[in-house]
Amino acid sequence: MEKVKGNEPRMKQRTTKQYVSQIVAAALEEDIGTGDVTSSIFENDRQRRTARIIAKQDGVMSGGEVVREVFRQLDKKSHVQQLVDDGGPFKAGDTLFEIKGRLAPLLSGERTALNFLQRLCGIATLTSQYVSALGRYREKIGIYDTRKTTPLLRMLEKKAVRDGGGRNHRFGLYDMVMLKNNHIDAAGGISQAMTALIRQKDFLKRRLPICIEARTVAEALEALVVGADIIMLDNMSASEVRRCVRELQKRAEELSLKLPEIEISGGISIDDVRRLRTLPIQRISVGRLTHSAPAIDISMRIEL
Repeated sequence: MEKVKGNEPRMKQRTTKQYVSQIVAAALEEDIGTGDVTSSIFENDRQRRTARIIAKQDGVMSGGEVVREVFRQLDKKSHVQQLVDDGGPFKAGDTLFEIKGRLAPLLSGERTALNFLQRLCGIATLTSQYVSALGRYREKIGIYDTRKTTPLLRMLEKKAVRDGGGRNHRFGLYDMVMLKNNHIDAAGGISQAMTALIRQKDFLKRRLPICIEARTVAEALEALVVGADIIMLDNMSASEVRRCVRELQKRAEELSLKLPEIEISGGISIDDVRRLRTLPIQRISVGRLTHSAPAIDISMRIEL
């Protein structure tokens, strides 16, 4: 991806409005191509119709701006009323949107709008279920997403996580240092990786937060010493996490260091959250929020 001033990818230089406009235009081009042959039979129908987008199962709303943009691009005179705000819950049978516009654009935009909406509501809904599993610990522990997102849809999918009550981990490779097992092994260890990192002028200039993955207590203690802001305990059992945090607290006190935030990761299910929420941690990262969230069943009906 082409770099721009500040060493950030060009996508981040766009506003959310520009991003949504471009991603919707690409999706409509993919679906409509040279023209919607079927809906063209209504091209001369100028009567304004009403379409309703209806939930067929319970969920949490996300993606309102995308639905509005789909129908705006197809019919600038269309009017989209969102009846459930992003982040709000809905029940099966609820009307989520009411759209008024010409028949041909309503038909042409139906699938693109629903594809976005079902995906984003699915992410928000699954995230909400994870957050709910924290119970009274939700003030102490955050549910975080990862970079396991659909290419080019990251901005929308990470917003869906927030709509579901979750929190965003780093957006990309440029806004946080994250030393994972492959970085550590290739550098010869955590200390060696950090030594190499501080030689990088860009790192010294930007002062990015540092997250270090630890597979053992020894690696966690090394991460503490080199200055990690977040220590990610990957695929550790509950007992291993407790032992690791005790050792970290002890070493931090001995060295007069601030204890980093503790994150756990590694295929964590909703049932796991209920079991692990009493651990001395601040963060749980879950790739499944974006890479495996089931779509919410949503349909559109046009009133004739």
